[in-house]
Amino acid sequence: MNSLVSSSFCNYHITKLPLTSTRFRCRHSLCNTHLSIKNLKVRANTNEVDTQIAAEESEQELKLEEKLNETSKVSSSSSSTVPALDIDKDLKKAVQKTAATFAPRASTATKNPAVPGTALYTVFEVQGYASMLLGGALSFNLIFPSNEPDIWRLMGMWSIWMFTIPSLRARDCSKNEKEALNYLFLLIPLLNVTIPFFLKSFAVVWSADTMAFFAMYAWKLGWLQRRE
Repeated sequence: MNSLVSSSFCNYHITKLPLTSTRFRCRHSLCNTHLSIKNLKVRANTNEVDTQIAAEESEQELKLEEKLNETSKVSSSSSSTVPALDIDKDLKKAVQKTAATFAPRASTATKNPAVPGTALYTVFEVQGYASMLLGGALSFNLIFPSNEPDIWRLMGMWSIWMFTIPSLRARDCSKNEKEALNYLFLLIPLLNVTIPFFLKSFAVVWSADTMAFFAMYAWKLGWLQRRE
């Protein structure tokens, strides 16, 4: 009887031991799964933070590149405009000095009396444009016609340079008009000497001088800009 009780008691303990071990294993496995889930969540959060940081860094890099490109464009444009302005200033100085040396000017240092609104101003202006028209008539052989080149047609060809420009420069004109006349005083002789090598025609030379005259006025006085 005692042997039976002891054997049953032992069997009871033996049957109990595997249950506790299995429970421990289950709890251990559950803890491991919970830990793995938490690790996955932490890794996902860290990945999201890393991607956000990388995106912000890329945006900052793009902004820096755009700023650098803008500054490089501004610096290149300013560096390209500065030499152009220097060349323009040097050209203006050279033209003004040459025209002041060779072009007719007042013999006294007093103020020019041919100011706008005076009769002298009107006389010089009418004289300048009338000599231009008279030179055209002579160049086209309408006045004192002849079949051969003569002094009249030669004077007509040079009328703008000899009479029109000096008459207009004698007035008290604006700075831009004075610059236009200074440029024309140097440009027209070049045209009158160069064109006869290609076309021996007094009318063509006078027409080229007239076109250069009005083109220079349109450029310096801004006629086209005013129309726009």
